[in-house]
Amino acid sequence: MQIKKVVLFSDLHLDSTFAWMSGTPKAARSRRQALRETLLKIIETTISTKADALLCGGDLYEQDRFTPDTAAFLKSAFERINPIPVFITPGNHDWYNTQSLYHTTKWSSNVTIFNKDCLTPIELEDGLTLWGAAHLAPASTLGFLDRFKVNSGGIHLALFHGSERGWFSEQGDGKAPHAPFDANQIVTSGISHAFLGHYHRPRDNAWFTYPGNPDPLSFGEDGLRGVVIASIREDGIIQSQRISVKVTEVHDIVVDITGCENQHDIGNRVRDKVEDIRGIARVTLCGELAPAIDIQTHDFLSLPTNLKSLTVEMGKMYVGYDLEKIKNEPTVRGEFVHQVSMSDIPEDEKRKVIITGLRALDGRTDLEVM
Repeated sequence: MQIKKVVLFSDLHLDSTFAWMSGTPKAARSRRQALRETLLKIIETTISTKADALLCGGDLYEQDRFTPDTAAFLKSAFERINPIPVFITPGNHDWYNTQSLYHTTKWSSNVTIFNKDCLTPIELEDGLTLWGAAHLAPASTLGFLDRFKVNSGGIHLALFHGSERGWFSEQGDGKAPHAPFDANQIVTSGISHAFLGHYHRPRDNAWFTYPGNPDPLSFGEDGLRGVVIASIREDGIIQSQRISVKVTEVHDIVVDITGCENQHDIGNRVRDKVEDIRGIARVTLCGELAPAIDIQTHDFLSLPTNLKSLTVEMGKMYVGYDLEKIKNEPTVRGEFVHQVSMSDIPEDEKRKVIITGLRALDGRTDLEVM
C-alpha cells in the first residue's frame, strides 16, 4: 500500500440559525452563506492537496432546517471533485432517515453515505479499509465501538460522529454525549485511527482526530479549527496537518468605559476599537460606569462600522457612586445606604444591593449593571 492522503472535516452545520447574533436577519443569512463558501474552500483544498478522498465526520447540515437549495448545493459541491471519493457519516444534527437529504438526494457516483448505526466496512484499496456508521436519530445513539472488533488484517480506519468519554468530562461546553466511546476501545477493536466529528474544539491524538468546526459558529472559539490533511503510512501511522479554511473573522473585544461621561462617549470608544476590523465582533463593556449614564446594549447596534455584525454585552462593570458621601446625606438614599451598610448581608452582596437600590431610587431601568 502506498501512502494515502485524506482531507477530514466535520461540524460545518449548514443552515444554522445563528440566533445569538445581534442585528438583522440579513446578518444571520450572511453567516449561513459563509458556511457554504467554507465548504467550497474545503473542496478546493481537497483538489489542491491532491487528496485521495474527502471525509466528513457528521453534522454537515441541520436536519430540522435544511431546504431543497441546501441539497442542490451539496450535490453540486461534491460533484466538483468527482471522481475523488467523498465519505460522509451522519451525526446527531444531520441524522440519517428517509426524510434526510442524504436519502432523498441523487448523489454523484463519488459520494458514499454510511446509513447504518453500526460500523460497516468499505475497502479503499487492498489492505486499507474504512469503517463508518451513522446516527439514525438526534439522540440516544449507542457507542459504535461497543463490542466491535475488526476481523481481518491490514490497516483499518474509522469515521464516525461520537464523544470520547475521557475528553467529554473536560469540555464544559454543554454538549451531550452522543455515540460515546473510550479511547482505548480504538486500540482494542483493531482500528488504527478514528476520524471523528462532534466536538467543535479541535484535538489531535495518537488514536483519533477531531478537526473542529471549520468556520466559526460562536464567539470564544479557540484552537486551529479547519480541515485536517492526513497521510496514512504503510505501517498505519497517521501524519497530519491542520489548515484553516474559515471565511468569517470573529473577534472578541473588551472595551473599558472608565472615564466615559455619557452614552455617546461609550459609543465612540466602542467604534474606535472596531474601526480597523472586519467580520463579526462581540464587544464586552467593563470598568466604572458613571452614575448618570443610562446604558442598554442595544443602544450600540446601529454604530457605523465595517463589521457585518456587532454584539455588545455587559461584563464586569461597577457604578462609580461615592458611597461614603451618600451614606452621610440627610436623604432617603443616604438612609438606605447607611442601613444596608450596617446590615448582616454578606459583604460581597452588599454592594450589589446598594447599587441596585440607588439606581432604582434614581428611576433607572438598567438595574442589572453592577
